Amino acid sequence: MSRIWMDGKLVPRSEAVVSVYDHGLLYGDGCFEGIRAYGGRILKLKSHIARMYESASLIRLNPAFDVDEIEDAIRQTLAANDLEDAYIRLIFTRGVGTLGLHPFRCPTPGTIIIADTIQLYPEELYEQGMKVIVADRPRIPIPCLDPRIKSLNYLNNILAKIEAIDAGVFEAIMLNLEGEVAECTGDNIFVIKDGRIRTPSTSTGILHGVTRRFVMREIAPACGHEVEEAVFPLEDLLDADEVFLTGTAAEVIGVTAVGDHRIGDGKVGPVTKACVAEFRRRIAEECPED
Repeated sequence: MSRIWMDGKLVPRSEAVVSVYDHGLLYGDGCFEGIRAYGGRILKLKSHIARMYESASLIRLNPAFDVDEIEDAIRQTLAANDLEDAYIRLIFTRGVGTLGLHPFRCPTPGTIIIADTIQLYPEELYEQGMKVIVADRPRIPIPCLDPRIKSLNYLNNILAKIEAIDAGVFEAIMLNLEGEVAECTGDNIFVIKDGRIRTPSTSTGILHGVTRRFVMREIAPACGHEVEEAVFPLEDLLDADEVFLTGTAAEVIGVTAVGDHRIGDGKVGPVTKACVAEFRRRIAEECPED
């Protein structure tokens, strides 16, 4: 039976429940992280926890446990579920309060850690590449919601994801209000043109992805490429030789079509293949936790 870490103790999944008065449920008031474990090592664990505490700080949520306690609890949860390869979900909720919006009437924040398995995309798509669409739904502007906050309220992404589902694909590219390429519903975006790799700047309103940074700072340079952060229109993406996506669950995956438009020659390109291979080598041989 799987076990969930809740507020300081491991409980059976059947007993892992939250109050109907928890503001995480009532208002999406809280934050989360998705983290991957490979062979018992937890990829970029410290980076994920640091981002989690940044999210909490930005919404003025004071977690009930410190960084070291959360790291230990994550490892406990992984071990309790006898998992070496897993997807870990870390959640802070505002906690139980009143029916009003007032966040500071919730005296004790909630903490939840789930460890389970995940397969976001079919394995054959990593060889063949995937088709995506461009969502009509734009990204929320930065002045409305700081994208450094990985909020429990994911409705903006979910509504764009519904567009992808309706179109029969797994992902949708989201533009910002200026029409610039931002990110997908759950993944960051990289484009390659004439051997040059670019990824949308954080100024476009994207989540500051941990896997995105791993690829920018470690994976791509190991493959002989530097990555430029830039602001660019959809036309530049459609004109790219290659496009790939990154994310905790997605890892690194090539895009070969956007709607009816073929990217490059319609196959996963050499730069993308090299980045996928290097990513998989890293997680198999060392799986850096910092």
